[in-house]
Amino acid sequence: MGRYAEDAKELLELVGGRQNIAAVSHCMTRMRFVLNDPSAADVKKIEAMKVVKGSFTQSGQFQVIIGNTVADFYNDFTAAAGVEGVSKDSVKQAAKKNQSVLQRVVTAIAEIFAPLIPAIIVGGLILGFRNCIDSLYLFENGTKTLCDISQFWTGIDSFLWLIGEAVFHMLPVGICWSVTKKMGTTQMLGIVLGLTLVSGQLLNAYSVASTAASEIPFWDFGYFKVNMIGYQAQVIPAILAAFTLVYLEKFFRKITPQVISMIVVPFFSLVLAVIAAHFILGPVGWKIGSAISSVVYAGITGSFKVVFGAVFGFVYAPLVITGLHHMTNAIDLQLIADYAGTMLWPMIALSNIAQGSAVLGMITLQRKDAQAQEVNVPACISCYLGVTEPAIFGVNLKHFFPFVCGMIGSACAAVICVATGTTANAIGVGGLPGILSIQPKFMLSFAVCMAVAVAVPFVLTIIVGKKKGIGRNTKTEELKAEELKSGELKAFLTGETIPLKEVGDGVFSEGVMGDGLAIIPEGEILYAPADATVTVLMEESRHACGLTLENGMELLLHIGIDTVDMKGDGFEYLIKEGDKVAAGTPLIRFSREKIKAAGHPDTTVCIVTGEGNTQHIEFHTGIRAEVNRTAVVTFE
Repeated sequence: MGRYAEDAKELLELVGGRQNIAAVSHCMTRMRFVLNDPSAADVKKIEAMKVVKGSFTQSGQFQVIIGNTVADFYNDFTAAAGVEGVSKDSVKQAAKKNQSVLQRVVTAIAEIFAPLIPAIIVGGLILGFRNCIDSLYLFENGTKTLCDISQFWTGIDSFLWLIGEAVFHMLPVGICWSVTKKMGTTQMLGIVLGLTLVSGQLLNAYSVASTAASEIPFWDFGYFKVNMIGYQAQVIPAILAAFTLVYLEKFFRKITPQVISMIVVPFFSLVLAVIAAHFILGPVGWKIGSAISSVVYAGITGSFKVVFGAVFGFVYAPLVITGLHHMTNAIDLQLIADYAGTMLWPMIALSNIAQGSAVLGMITLQRKDAQAQEVNVPACISCYLGVTEPAIFGVNLKHFFPFVCGMIGSACAAVICVATGTTANAIGVGGLPGILSIQPKFMLSFAVCMAVAVAVPFVLTIIVGKKKGIGRNTKTEELKAEELKSGELKAFLTGETIPLKEVGDGVFSEGVMGDGLAIIPEGEILYAPADATVTVLMEESRHACGLTLENGMELLLHIGIDTVDMKGDGFEYLIKEGDKVAAGTPLIRFSREKIKAAGHPDTTVCIVTGEGNTQHIEFHTGIRAEVNRTAVVTFE
């Protein structure tokens, strides 16, 4: 039996059972489900599982975030479910039945760019580094750059452009390859098609605007002429050309006899695709791309640019949830091609920072909650480095208000960003490192925007979180109890569970008062393990209480060993005798420091002093318990 066998069984039940799973796979951190009936999944209970860091639905897939151990979890899950896992591509194909037309378009764009993102990030970092050495005037009273005073760095600058040019100018090659790979056709034909779009025989796309119409080279076919224009860094022409190649190849495969398909299919597919690309699709795609970028550019630079920035900054994070944010990659690249820079990407980087800062606020609020910090801290770090998924799905959406605070902070930063005309040379570098992609003259303004994106969400999250009682332990700020399953006692403290025999007290350890278990506490409030009535209180010492469940089971909860000697110093009742309490209700506040100072252990025991109508009781020890979420006792 695997490490996650029990958790896997629980997740299987909560997603609706084996019959509700159309397909399942996993990636680096997530289980990916295609469910026959998505509404059958109990999302609330799934997210309450200790091993689950969050969940979301995107592109027809229900995705459950497990973390770095997802591969082990996946193996236990498929064993428990009795299903065969499939590849991520198969899951994506199965998920299409749950997608709208718009979702399918967005998914296609996302899948085209996904394999290219690592190269785009590298290109962005290189351009950012080149910015620092060839465009920042930091030497000789601000008159020279590092390249101006050093031949070595001039050489480095020149050499690095070899990579930068390959990434951005030759982007159509990568796009054509990615489309053919996604569609399952011949990838080498896609590469060749992409190369014909950026060939050195053609007029470079970046030179078209500065070249007189009469000087643009052309192919002369006697009856008509076609301009010899390259499509360096152009996105839409490459996508249109690539899909044309794909469908031509599929068409010729279908109608061509197998014996001659090796010759006929690639020849006619490639030649016709290249003709279509340069005669029709390239010019049309160029116009479409330019139209889109000009509209966006007008929004960013026009009279209402501040409004545009505020709206974009506010809605970008929700776009991430829907997957529509992938479309901005194409727009950004088109802006760079048309205007030698993009003002969209800086706002995207700021949105990353804002969501990370909201998590930073949660880290501050929940600083005493070790369990929450296991998710909060890595989510914040990854968000500041440009990867927002753990922060958005693992933290901010769970509480919701941090997500909104992040959106507000992002909008504020975006307003300053567009007002100052902050522009990036490249995309792919998000979060705090995003400053490397900013044009040198705008780095200071972007730094101001970054400060706003850090401060506003952080402060708002702290303010709202305190009003909601996040991280504070009072009677009116108790944990919201999950629905208690019949036959379970939830953890009354967060900490390690141990058997009674390890408590070290003659009465409890020997089971004189009844069987039970103990928890070595991490917090300082004792919580009710189930719905019950408060039946016993010790008004002088206040270190223990008795509860009676509806089935007649009687419990004694006792804080510390021999703490009766403290005569109530360090203990405070939060309930009174006769109160009806729900699972998760705070019962007693106590001071671990005072217990330690008095020379007593703070180990807290739960004793079943009366079994009531129960037939069988099982105590779960040797596990780490979490208040109101971990079952420490089960009974029938």
